Amino acid sequence: MSGASGVEVTKTAIEGLLEISIPVHGDERGWFKENWQVEKMRAAGLPELHFVQQNVAFNATAGVTRGIHAEPWDKYVSVACGRVYAAIVDLREGPNFGTVSGHELTPDKALLIPVGCGNSYQVLEPATAYIYLTTGLWSAGMTYPAVSPMDSELAIEWPLSGEHNVLSAKDLAAAPLAEFTPLGADFGKVR
Repeated sequence: MSGASGVEVTKTAIEGLLEISIPVHGDERGWFKENWQVEKMRAAGLPELHFVQQNVAFNATAGVTRGIHAEPWDKYVSVACGRVYAAIVDLREGPNFGTVSGHELTPDKALLIPVGCGNSYQVLEPATAYIYLTTGLWSAGMTYPAVSPMDSELAIEWPLSGEHNVLSAKDLAAAPLAEFTPLGADFGKVR
């Protein structure tokens, strides 16, 4: 789908996961983009969402790999600078459980990730700023269902591997997909 504003929305192999192309306007000074503009996004076919929080994760080095986490809200993810490889996994019960969709995100690409999908990404350039809007509020101490980003069953083709990977102890300890209980339709309904 494409809006008159130049915003283009593409469906993916995962129901509700949308890739968004965003116009970036640049000159010798740098560039500018409207990362989220509700009227333009609606005109391009995105659903009505009420974002309540914006977060930024700064990643100093290439190879930082985060996730796979399923938070109980919709997320709109993009980068302000740098590049990431995002791997989204459908963790909802049903025939598409375990489906992986990979996307390279640069300042002109974003993803709308529905509730019940696990979000992960790998940083491809130093000094990358990953931005995400959420329809729910995060707080310290919250725990989320997680799957190992290095699970061989998922076979995610991370662009950087081996000694380049930098993962948290929590992500390294996450269970494989074979041990994960699919998320029911009520996941994310009660917060």
